[in-house]
Amino acid sequence: MRHSTQSLPFSERDDFKDITPVLQDDGEKPVCPIAYAPEYVDAMNYFRALLDKNELSERALEVTTRVIGLSSANYTAWYFRRLVLKGLQADLREELEFVSEMSRDHPKNYQIWYHRQWIIEQLEDASNELDFTAEILAEDAKNYHSWTHRQWAIKTFNLWEKEIEYVDKLLLADIRNNSAWNQRYFVIFNTTGYTDEVIASETEYTISKILLAPNNESSHNYLLGLYRGRKLSSSARIMEFVADKKDKWTFCAPFLSLQIDICQELNDIEQALELCDKLIGGVDDIHKKYWIYKKSQLETPNGQ
Repeated sequence: MRHSTQSLPFSERDDFKDITPVLQDDGEKPVCPIAYAPEYVDAMNYFRALLDKNELSERALEVTTRVIGLSSANYTAWYFRRLVLKGLQADLREELEFVSEMSRDHPKNYQIWYHRQWIIEQLEDASNELDFTAEILAEDAKNYHSWTHRQWAIKTFNLWEKEIEYVDKLLLADIRNNSAWNQRYFVIFNTTGYTDEVIASETEYTISKILLAPNNESSHNYLLGLYRGRKLSSSARIMEFVADKKDKWTFCAPFLSLQIDICQELNDIEQALELCDKLIGGVDDIHKKYWIYKKSQLETPNGQ
């Protein structure tokens, strides 16, 4: 009965006659009672009754199915469902199929993704998780819940081998996919690490992507991340790249921002202030107030 589509109210079913429903208690004079749908009221009345009894049965599982179907974010229903599944020693692969369908219908529901993680932990098998999260990400490449689950599965079950290949595929499809750039950093940080050799290679890779879309902040931010704790000006490749484009990309906000960071490293405050003026003067109106603030910091003795 786990995935039953039977719609008859529990109050009208013979197999629930022994249960006394527990009604919602809103107090004597509720200020603004919620007008729940009748089917939800019925389901919750019997859910509360079974929860109070801690009844770990097939019918309890069916009740959680109906409650979740009516309100997929009901965390108490998901919690009790896990207790029931454990009590019944249920087939968790069947449950995985159920939660997969729920994920497809509600891809940004935290409770569903947590439930999925619990199942995978019990099964100790994440062999399908990369394919499944890729399916969800194909519909929404920036789904935070799917990315979080994917990272958990990769790290927990050591599934690093083909992840960079997957990230490359995503960036080829959408070079502005900030989530894919974040995943690239996550994978390299947790595998090879950012050694001098890796940084050199990633610098070349990132510059090649910046050349394809100069105004893409995602690739510029990734480049900055590569040099966290290092100086951008220490890279001959970056300095060569900047020298080649500085007279051509005069209206490219992320590129001007990169130059400001380098100017600060080289203590060339005068040039940094000129670049701020360009950004303030119309190149980056969206962040105009930030650049005004940045300029004010540069003009103070401690601004360097």
